Amino acid sequence: MGSICIQIIEGNPHLRSLLGWHLQQADYQVVQAADLTGARQVFNIHRPHLAVLDAQLPGGDGLEFCRWMRQQGETYVLMLSARDTETDIVSGLKAGADDYLTKPFGMQEFLARVDALTRRMQRMQAPASLTYGDLNIDLVQRRVRYRQVFIDLTPQEFSLLYVLTQAGGAALSRSDLLQRAWPDAIDNPRTVDTHVLSLRKKIEVDPRQPSIIQTVRNVGYRFNGERLTQENAASHASNHLPPQTVAVAATR
Repeated sequence: MGSICIQIIEGNPHLRSLLGWHLQQADYQVVQAADLTGARQVFNIHRPHLAVLDAQLPGGDGLEFCRWMRQQGETYVLMLSARDTETDIVSGLKAGADDYLTKPFGMQEFLARVDALTRRMQRMQAPASLTYGDLNIDLVQRRVRYRQVFIDLTPQEFSLLYVLTQAGGAALSRSDLLQRAWPDAIDNPRTVDTHVLSLRKKIEVDPRQPSIIQTVRNVGYRFNGERLTQENAASHASNHLPPQTVAVAATR
């Protein structure tokens, strides 16, 4: 979840720090603000996917700030408030909050509310396909095309490739991959190695020197989408060179 940015807007420094720590432990990117003036600045810089907003903040009206955030884009809002009457909750939801959590609350409930919102967010924003240079991953048909050729992947190979792409270039351990890409509980990390090898044989130009699915020593594997994008850009540029330039390059 490291690619999801959450902004915490909370006047209580102890609660703000506690919420931030737990969200970071859950692998979210966290930015913070103590008042509405700072919150607006942080929001404009980071454009968070989700805002955890205290309804009673110094320096302004939390409900009005919630309305302002919703006008800026698709940021989800989890509103926190010590006010727990039905009228207060309805006012918060009408201001644009996607969920409303009354204080005091348990940390497990808070994290569960955040997870529910991020799942909803990902379903709403889920693309039909992913493209990295000449590699296209059709998420609806579960098909992969590389350099205009469809690659015959098994369901497990497709799941493995998809999970790797979702890490944003970060390396995933074998344990992470087993948890995220396998439908059943498996505790043999060598299973990952076997499927990575099979996948490399199908999508790598040279499986012995892989450039798309890279091994990260002492960690696991990472998907190198940047390499695919660079290769595509280089190929596109070479195809548009003047004929004489191509001829000279070919003789070198």
